[in-house]
Amino acid sequence: MSAVPEAARRNELAARAVDLRYGDRVVIDGLDLVLPGDSVTAIVGPNACGKSTLLRGLTRLLRPSGGAVTLDGADIHRMSARALALRLGLLPQQPITPESITVEALVRLGRYPHQRLMRPWSATDQAAVEDALRRTGTAELRDQQVDRLSGGQRQRAWIALALAQDTELLLLDEPTTFLDLRHQLDVLDLVADLHAEARRTVVMVLHDLGQAARYADHLVVLHEGRLAAAGPPAEILDAALVRTVFGVDCLVMPDPETGTPLVIPRRRAARQVTAAHV
Repeated sequence: MSAVPEAARRNELAARAVDLRYGDRVVIDGLDLVLPGDSVTAIVGPNACGKSTLLRGLTRLLRPSGGAVTLDGADIHRMSARALALRLGLLPQQPITPESITVEALVRLGRYPHQRLMRPWSATDQAAVEDALRRTGTAELRDQQVDRLSGGQRQRAWIALALAQDTELLLLDEPTTFLDLRHQLDVLDLVADLHAEARRTVVMVLHDLGQAARYADHLVVLHEGRLAAAGPPAEILDAALVRTVFGVDCLVMPDPETGTPLVIPRRRAARQVTAAHV
């Protein structure tokens, strides 16, 4: 078998027989998974199936109790913290906001991995901050304290920090949390633009199956800490999978606007009739 060209493996995250646990509780059990580079991947699944735990394992916030996580074939636990931070950015699900910090000061923290001893803040650093503020619509909030913002504004400020880090690989844990529908779509459109214009590789945890199918090139479906399915949404997302993983009877049909899979839950009466015949 010929070796995979380096360019084809750029920004490829992989879990190799990975176990992730909290104490004695196993959350991810023997997971083998490859997240392709140069793509947008959405991780979906029911509550408590291990989505956020998987993201923590992929970013070295949680060390596997078995197996290994690799980035372009290299074990991330053998990389320096700075080297990994220059390659991979993360927006956690519930980031802790430093007390009384302004939006711009928060976003400036994203430039920390790029700093060197005795190296002053540069025009490149400020340009990255300004671009992140502009892309997330937070420029007008730059002087406001983050802890006084609405939930949606606060979320956009944290996304701006992740963008200012300027990594080729960006991981987002439920980036649409606290956002109304318009701002959810704004964030997902931003993700699509980052991929299309800057070739950023993005991995994000989402709850909405329709949004995941519409915006992701690659879908990862988790169920009880194991991989239920992975691949292009149109190839793997069907009614049987939704029923098995989410316990919901539905119709899956092409979205009339995009042609991507659209999940339509059956009415309660229809679900009850279906259950009676199972």
